[in-house]
Amino acid sequence: MEIHELVQSLVELNKKLVNLQVMLKLSEKEKEIKILAEKMNENGFWNNQEEATKVSKRLSYLQNEQTEWKKLSSQVVDLLEMAKLDEEDKDVNLREELEKQYKIINKAINHLEFNTLMSEKYDDHNAIVAIHSGSGGTEAQDWAEILLRMYLKYSENKNWKIMMIDETRGQEAGIKSAVFRVEGDPSASAPLGVSSGRTQGGFVYGHLKSEHGTHRLVRISPFDAEKMRHTSFALVEVIPELEESESLQIDAKDLRVDTFMSGGKGGQSVNTTYSAVRIVHIPTGTTVQCQNERSQQQNKEMALKILQSKLQKIKDEEEDKEKQKLRGEYKSPEWGSQIRSYVLHPYHLVKDLRTDYETTDDKSVLEGNLDEFVESYLRWKKK
Repeated sequence: MEIHELVQSLVELNKKLVNLQVMLKLSEKEKEIKILAEKMNENGFWNNQEEATKVSKRLSYLQNEQTEWKKLSSQVVDLLEMAKLDEEDKDVNLREELEKQYKIINKAINHLEFNTLMSEKYDDHNAIVAIHSGSGGTEAQDWAEILLRMYLKYSENKNWKIMMIDETRGQEAGIKSAVFRVEGDPSASAPLGVSSGRTQGGFVYGHLKSEHGTHRLVRISPFDAEKMRHTSFALVEVIPELEESESLQIDAKDLRVDTFMSGGKGGQSVNTTYSAVRIVHIPTGTTVQCQNERSQQQNKEMALKILQSKLQKIKDEEEDKEKQKLRGEYKSPEWGSQIRSYVLHPYHLVKDLRTDYETTDDKSVLEGNLDEFVESYLRWKKK
């Protein structure tokens, strides 16, 4: 990059930071920081441990956000001054070092800009993910397990906590279905630039919501002696985990609760007692089951929590449809329509059919490297 090009790039970077200042609502957050700091100095603040922790985390989050923006802004200004000096004075040659620093700062600013995309309702929540194999027996069940492994690795890369809630194994290989909870660390993984006022989930749902839908696999089946090419499908459901204050109130008369022996992992006592719970919401037919916990009561509480989250999402989606109809934008969705295609034969290609983002590095994707798909989806949603 020539020095005059570098100067112009730094000027554009500075403009982007000014725009981000507005998008981040930093002036409004400055006021919130003062209010929270005063609240923490009040007598008896730590008497309510749960509320105090939330306030403390929120204040820390906002302060880190302010510090990050100010640091980047200062670095860009300093770099721009040095680049202009290099441009004007022929005896000065800092271009190589300036370009190196520019790339580092540009990457940090792009990350900051990306995080502002997560500003929708529930983006800052934890998530419940369910994977269901499609028709096709062992082949489809194996594909469902590959997806499960992909999401577990993605979550591990983010330092998110995983808790398996329910898993039904296939007879020969793979899984028929699996449900797991993903919990983020708000202090470590919460994106900068989102002013929701909450720090519950480290923006797990904001990342994983891009995966909701049907995933299609094309490959040479390892279960076919004739080595024929097979197409398999699996459905991935992603819902935000809601706090009790956000959850719908469900009439107990609308529920059917069944108990059965757990078939999952968890030790001898789990597999010999009726600890597993299945809850059916009769009006909608929505079904949730949990067998991960050791006691029937724990499984019931977890299943009910997931059911409430599912019903809330159904309600929100219905409201969105009505709003879109009023604006003349509504199109009937196809539940079974695929969102992403993974072709491993006769060529290698993973393509998101909503955003058109694609890559030939299918191995990396299946190893949990999904950030590019997540970012392309979030940007597509903002259009």
